[in-house]
Amino acid sequence: MGTIIWYIVVGAIIGALARLFMKGEQPMGIVWTIILGALGAGIGGWIAAAIGLGTVFEWIISILVAMGLISLYLSIQNKK
Repeated sequence: MGTIIWYIVVGAIIGALARLFMKGEQPMGIVWTIILGALGAGIGGWIAAAIGLGTVFEWIISILVAMGLISLYLSIQNKK
């Protein structure tokens, strides 16, 4: 149970930071921000561990991955 809460908290932080650094408006809700932030944190953490980078770079990579996922989500939503 604690792991799920941790993923939600980290997903919210990474997703919020990703949206903060992105240019323009992102019309999406908090739920998608948390989901895409958590995915970005997971993928970014995996990449940083595979390369052998530290915690600071893990956060940076996670935010960049989340920004990419948010951009992908928004482009798919705009095509509908």
